[in-house]
Amino acid sequence: GVHRLMADAMVASAFTAPHVTVFLTVDVTATVDLLDELRPTAEFRDLRLTFLAAVAKAVCSAMPRHPGINARWDESAGGIIRSHRIGLGIAAATPRGLIVPTIPNAGALDLAGIATALTELTRVAKAGRSSPADLAGGTFTISNVGVFGVDAGTPILHDGQAAILAVGAVARRPWEFDGTVALRQLVTLSLSFDHRVLDGAEGSRFLAEVAALLHNPARAFSFA
Repeated sequence: GVHRLMADAMVASAFTAPHVTVFLTVDVTATVDLLDELRPTAEFRDLRLTFLAAVAKAVCSAMPRHPGINARWDESAGGIIRSHRIGLGIAAATPRGLIVPTIPNAGALDLAGIATALTELTRVAKAGRSSPADLAGGTFTISNVGVFGVDAGTPILHDGQAAILAVGAVARRPWEFDGTVALRQLVTLSLSFDHRVLDGAEGSRFLAEVAALLHNPARAFSFA
């Protein structure tokens, strides 16, 4: 049943929304180092603080300045419907198939809150206990393909949403840094979006801001 629902939703999305995907590789060494510093602290030592949590926080921080990302195309109205809250869907591979449980009102959470929500969401999903309410209310989705060692992809939109971000594997690779070549922590971000809702400039600006926040987390905004 889950596989059938997933297949129907993917077909509806792929053959309804005109997809565009843009890619950006970014040096996230500063974020990786910051997470390593935060994990032993009193606030985070009992949490599972992952790179995905940092990406989710960066997305929520950037989104208010790019409201077209947090929207959908309404076919019956023939127009764009924008959401005033962020329902952050997280694509999760489970024994029952791919599902997208949601962190409701994720924009109101700090990094610790997002890490806590992600841990619980993943635990419930992998146990096969996600309820219909857990899967409802999403306005934007993140797909963490990096956990499978994949560098990038062209994710299909979750039905009823305007954009989805795929996060590739974080890996140490040669990169230009301070005028020389050094081993840095790199990740490729892939943003697919509905071209009826967003043009290339809007999608690219959002992706560039998320990347900038992950490149310079301490200076660009507070993860805490």
